[in-house]
Amino acid sequence: MDTLDKLEQAKRVVVKIGSSLLVDPRCGSLRTEWLHGLAADIAEGREQGVEYLIVSSGAIAMGRRALSLRRKKLLLEQSQAAAAVGQIRLARAYVEALAPHGIVAAQILLTLDDNENRRRYLNSRATFATLLGQGVVPVVNENDTVTTDEIRFGDNDRLAAKVAVMTDSDLLILLSDVDGLYERDPKQDRNAKRIGCVRQISPKLEAMAGDAGTETSIGGMKTKILAAKTTMAAGCAMVITKGSYYRPISALKKKGQGTFFLPDRDPRTARKHWIASMSPKGKVHIDAGAVQALRNGKSLLPAGVVKVSGVFGRGEAIEIVSLDGKSIGSGLIRYTSKESDLIKGKKSSQIESILGYSGRAALVHRDDMAI
Repeated sequence: MDTLDKLEQAKRVVVKIGSSLLVDPRCGSLRTEWLHGLAADIAEGREQGVEYLIVSSGAIAMGRRALSLRRKKLLLEQSQAAAAVGQIRLARAYVEALAPHGIVAAQILLTLDDNENRRRYLNSRATFATLLGQGVVPVVNENDTVTTDEIRFGDNDRLAAKVAVMTDSDLLILLSDVDGLYERDPKQDRNAKRIGCVRQISPKLEAMAGDAGTETSIGGMKTKILAAKTTMAAGCAMVITKGSYYRPISALKKKGQGTFFLPDRDPRTARKHWIASMSPKGKVHIDAGAVQALRNGKSLLPAGVVKVSGVFGRGEAIEIVSLDGKSIGSGLIRYTSKESDLIKGKKSSQIESILGYSGRAALVHRDDMAI
């Protein structure tokens, strides 16, 4: 598939924005005109049925200006304070840029390990799905105000990749200050050639990227290559492109200028393979009506469950079997084994009265299931 075809066919897109694009590094002020150009691109794409998520840097840069923190390298606590002040300004900037197009923005703060805790992963995934279903554009950033690790260059590249995987996105666009991955550093060699398309990340390619922030790196590419490895494994394409144009997404579509990383399968197929490969912690036995519903693409509701076996926690993999013992598939369950046993055979409307809190309607959502 041609790289531009991949771009045109993407229906769910994550756009990662570097701090230097959004905030003028010389004075720390917001590049308002550029942001409004991006908002116009997003509005145009939405008219064509594309859903967008934004992963945005810039909070620390905006906050340090407000706090008059002028030292080049901030202490960790200063970075956290700057993030706290800048985050509210950053959110307001996106609200004001998207509002003229009738688009509602939402703020989501994540940490890089949020998808390692299955319960938090499922909660985050459900929140994203609900927001996108409501036509909202989520604006995501790392929760820098509470992170215990040092805030490092390039983390938002990897965060954007994880958001793309979490949301089954088709494409991740990394808007950068460079227009792609080069065979050699273009700052040192004007004849260096840009790599147009990558279908497999080889050790040679990784070595070419070097380490982020070092003299041997090519445009600080290491974290971008790591992001590409994450997205490609999940079936999501990625492109590194120059983001300084007034309408950067439109410029990418017109020029096709960048490095495209193309996987060999789509994100939904890759996710199904991932779920199917997990070792189940238990089983849920379902009736014939539920079996038919799942084969028709429906979620598994508590009403269709007859028996629960094994011990498992929320977000863990379970096997789904029919009453005659045949395996129907597997999935990530939204309740513990004890909770599942309590609500089996019950209507979703009864969950709150049984468990004492309002839970998810589905025991296993269809997006978290491999049949």
